[in-house]
Amino acid sequence: MDHIDTITALEALYGTPSEPALRKVARRMTPSYRKWIMTSRLCVLTTVGRDGTDGSPRGDDGPVVQELDTGTLAMPDWHGNNRLDSLRNIVTDGRVSLMFMVPGSNTVIRVNGTAKLTTDQNLRTRFERKGRMPATVIVIAIDEIFSQCARALLRAGLWTRDDSADVPGAGDILDEMTSGEIDGKAYDRAWTGRATETLW
Repeated sequence: MDHIDTITALEALYGTPSEPALRKVARRMTPSYRKWIMTSRLCVLTTVGRDGTDGSPRGDDGPVVQELDTGTLAMPDWHGNNRLDSLRNIVTDGRVSLMFMVPGSNTVIRVNGTAKLTTDQNLRTRFERKGRMPATVIVIAIDEIFSQCARALLRAGLWTRDDSADVPGAGDILDEMTSGEIDGKAYDRAWTGRATETLW
């Protein structure tokens, strides 16, 4: 199998980016990017650290981030599984990428930047839900914002289909990974109620 191992070879194969691909990049929030990101309730947070990379979905019942200023976003770290993969990475290597999605739109907005964790009380209070606050807030300094070509979501037909009946549930996966030590069916039965109680 042949591998591409130089940037020169890669660029020779693909050619140069189009003018729109280069000119759509912003270094700060703009009115259009702000409207898009503030409409998004779901993004994927990607981090890199000493032990590798991590991609983590982040969602909320309103905007998934808040704008602190035109160059800074804040994301609450709500209750999860406490693996802390993304947070460990941010502590050791602040580089992050985010992909913001809006149901029904095939556009994805991407943000690259650097992040830090804070336990600042005032900032945590901004995200209060039902008397609960996130343990930490991820503060992201924006390096660049740009829209992603819609072809990937168009090819996948992401918003026009439902394939969920054909995939195993989380309980099925746990049952498999523990050779039946965790009762997957019982886990799935209890999951919805448990998750609803601990969304925030």
